[in-house]
Amino acid sequence: MSKEVIVIGAGLAGVEASYLLANLGVKVKLYEMRPKKSSPAHQTELFAELVCSNSLRSNSEENAAGILKREMKAFNSLVMESALENIIESGNNLSVDRVGFSKYITDKITSHPLIEVIHEEVVEPDFSKPTIIATGPLTSDALSLRIKEILGSEDYFFFDAAAPIIDKSSINMQKAYFKSRYDKGEALYLNCPLSKEEYEVFYQALISAEIKELRDFEKNVFEGCMPVEVMAKRGLDTLRYGPLKPVGLTMPCGNKPYAVVQLRPDDAQKNLYNMVGFQTNLKFSEQLKVFRLIPGLENMKIARYGVMHKNTYINSPKILNRYFQVNKSPKVFFAGQITGVEGYVESSASGLAASLNMYRYLEGKELIDFSRQTMIGALANYISNPTISNFQPMNINLSIVDDLSGSYHKSIKRKLICERALLKIQEILKDTGLSYFK
Repeated sequence: MSKEVIVIGAGLAGVEASYLLANLGVKVKLYEMRPKKSSPAHQTELFAELVCSNSLRSNSEENAAGILKREMKAFNSLVMESALENIIESGNNLSVDRVGFSKYITDKITSHPLIEVIHEEVVEPDFSKPTIIATGPLTSDALSLRIKEILGSEDYFFFDAAAPIIDKSSINMQKAYFKSRYDKGEALYLNCPLSKEEYEVFYQALISAEIKELRDFEKNVFEGCMPVEVMAKRGLDTLRYGPLKPVGLTMPCGNKPYAVVQLRPDDAQKNLYNMVGFQTNLKFSEQLKVFRLIPGLENMKIARYGVMHKNTYINSPKILNRYFQVNKSPKVFFAGQITGVEGYVESSASGLAASLNMYRYLEGKELIDFSRQTMIGALANYISNPTISNFQPMNINLSIVDDLSGSYHKSIKRKLICERALLKIQEILKDTGLSYFK
């Protein structure tokens, strides 16, 4: 069998898949429709653009996301390599300069001798050729329709939202203050405190503000990225127990705020700050009017407004197996958020798993079952579980990982789960005999 693979989509999953295959000696034709055709959420022509937050979440190996990152590093993940090259200090989170991050990946992909980049929209994927479809949640309408026709499965969708990004020079530093929650690590987040009166004024303005009109089928919003105005309408104190939680953020004067809006650095120079948890579908004029009610943001300048956009995914439990392979078309694999894994790191990890199994398929070898003892395997098993009747996207979490037998303290248990996962990854590397991997 010819060792050539078509990869559709140069997002996080697509670049991981392309890079891994090329480094294993497989010729890759990587199709990316941008810049000829863009999406409602993309801002640049760069590969692996982070269209929402610039955070790849926690680095702690006491949670599933941190363990997943360790697994990815073992497979020489390009995404992890770029993240560490473009890191922005943000406490225990792995945050990156989004432009530097994407540019680093774009340069690596376009300069690889075995990767041919083709800037075209694919609307007729050929399922008779080895193909990885990694078009992400922003898959074009034409390709989405064709995938649905080929797979003969009901299409699924949900809507996602992104938060505004603020110019630091417009933040009132007489009111905002740097502090990490409970003073853990370096104080890198900017905090805008609200009194009870200020919070109630802001709250009423938020729930009364005009949103961009949605059609009926656009009202299925993914819980993990719910617009702040939708969350607020669940109750007066909902935000105070969510993104505006004040605990551990005592003001420099010693007072405890009633609520706090946190701002996270969005670029390496720390000239831009992301409003944490403020995904929104408010009209642009309303974003300025409402968010300027937050102390410290009275004169805020928005470098990028919050937006809502359509995210699509397939009904993976009816279509894919635990190798990210299409059951009825073994030459075709899916990867990334279109499969129902949710999050930057999860999407990247699925690209690694799908491409490694594509390589094994081309070699005529047994495909790799990462098992639910690893984070990669837990995701693979979740999206391919045929017993799931109401399939929804999911981030990696310990509830979908095989539990440990015995009784352990919470921190000890998480440490043991991490050690077990990394040992399993080492076994996979040893069994496959792939000398490229570390």
